[in-house]
Amino acid sequence: MRVLISGATGLIGREIVDLCHSQNISVNYLTTSKDKIITKDNYKGFYWNPNLGEIDMESLHEVDAIINLAGSSISKRWTSSYKKEILTSRINTVRTLSDALRKINTDHITSFVSASAIGIYPTSLTGYYSEHEKEVDPSFLGEVVASWEKEIDVLTSFDFPVAKIRIGLVMAQEGGALPEMARPIKNYVGTGFGSGEQWQSWIHIRDLARIFLFAVENKLQGIYNGVGPNPVTNNKLIKEIAKVLNRPLLLPNIPKFVMKAVLGEMSYILFASQRVSSKKIEKEGFVFHHKNICKTLEHIYIKGNETKSLDKLFQKEFLS
Repeated sequence: MRVLISGATGLIGREIVDLCHSQNISVNYLTTSKDKIITKDNYKGFYWNPNLGEIDMESLHEVDAIINLAGSSISKRWTSSYKKEILTSRINTVRTLSDALRKINTDHITSFVSASAIGIYPTSLTGYYSEHEKEVDPSFLGEVVASWEKEIDVLTSFDFPVAKIRIGLVMAQEGGALPEMARPIKNYVGTGFGSGEQWQSWIHIRDLARIFLFAVENKLQGIYNGVGPNPVTNNKLIKEIAKVLNRPLLLPNIPKFVMKAVLGEMSYILFASQRVSSKKIEKEGFVFHHKNICKTLEHIYIKGNETKSLDKLFQKEFLS
């Protein structure tokens, strides 16, 4: 099998590439930087510029499936110009892929799986959302995800199945939200946000990568939540991070108005509450490896650090 991945050099993309290679799946990847192009038998880079609708058509040669992860980060200050970039980066990547697919025979393509986000669900302390939910959160994020998914739906005109994975809070040591949440805790100034009762639907990065490949291999179509089976509140998550890092929580929770003064409109993501169900993907046969937030954080920080220490020891003893 050969999979084409957009966004392959990002946090989630790197994990999916690693998982592909562990299963002898070759990867073609798209990059906007010609300096990042590598050519190996199982890992080939191709240039594209979605803003101009440009793509190297060779990237689709002998590809069995496509995974779309591309889109500008939402973790930067939401100026008017950057909000436009957040939206257009997602629309243009899907549109460029769609236009390219119309130029070739797609009989060899068996699956198209795209990232989406749980930010589409209305913020609520009491709601429990499945993929059947029709209401869209009236925030900027809700509007972005709704427009993004509408563009992805255009691909359903092809004969291959199209799946959308609505991603939650990704638990990873090397990037994403977790290091940003852990940093102040490590420095003894960690605390929750607002009431701390807002729900955070999380997923270990390896399980998320496995969901994408599971969707490809099982030719899933439609919407699936990319979250683990046990959402937690912000207070619970912060306490568990502090516990695994062996740090006290000494400060009161930070009010909304403080974070809005610091981060502007982007502060919304700290206080949004989405309790999201993973039952649909589980009914398809997917089994989560990381279900408990306590054990997940221990796996990330304790076992992760042990692995790094062993790697450093190996390099010192055998590679120096």
